[in-house]
Amino acid sequence: MATSLTSDRLTLRTWTLDDVDAAVAVYGRPEVARWLSPGMDTVDDAQGMRLVLQQWIAEDSRAIPPTGRWAVELTGEGRLLGGVHLLYLPPRGDDLEIGWQLAPDAWGHGYASEAGHTAAHWALGQPGIDEILAVVRPTNTRAAATAKRIGMEWVGETDKYYGLHLDVYRLRAGDLDRPLAAHTYGADLHRTGNAA
Repeated sequence: MATSLTSDRLTLRTWTLDDVDAAVAVYGRPEVARWLSPGMDTVDDAQGMRLVLQQWIAEDSRAIPPTGRWAVELTGEGRLLGGVHLLYLPPRGDDLEIGWQLAPDAWGHGYASEAGHTAAHWALGQPGIDEILAVVRPTNTRAAATAKRIGMEWVGETDKYYGLHLDVYRLRAGDLDRPLAAHTYGADLHRTGNAA
């Protein structure tokens, strides 16, 4: 089961069925849904989101660290901003992926990079985990920028995952010791581009 994680401004916690309406407001948005991994369709109603959350909660109850899915909320406010996950990539399940999805009104405040860095730091502290990957569609410039802010480096392109042509970003445990070039958790970034 995924453990709760905290950062300066965020709490990463397990999903609950109480999150249905707030989750629809994230995953039901076209500007978020267009970048979701294949296999996860747009969820634009409470009934569909309830089914997705039930599946995520069941998977999380059996998850072995570092895998898991977390709801991302503002600490102290309890406002759901989106989600972050650590899952093994298809087809072989030997590469650990980090991914994030935030509501559009949460973009431009550094929340995605803060949540991603928090989850990545935790994952890379787990036994046997020496690297994590982010796979990004080449046109998703916002996600690519977030991966770089997390401290990830671009390592190439691949068609290995999901049957898509993707850019691959990698973060190794040793990279966490390097200061981030743009560690901007508190800054209002106001970036343009695609969903992070």
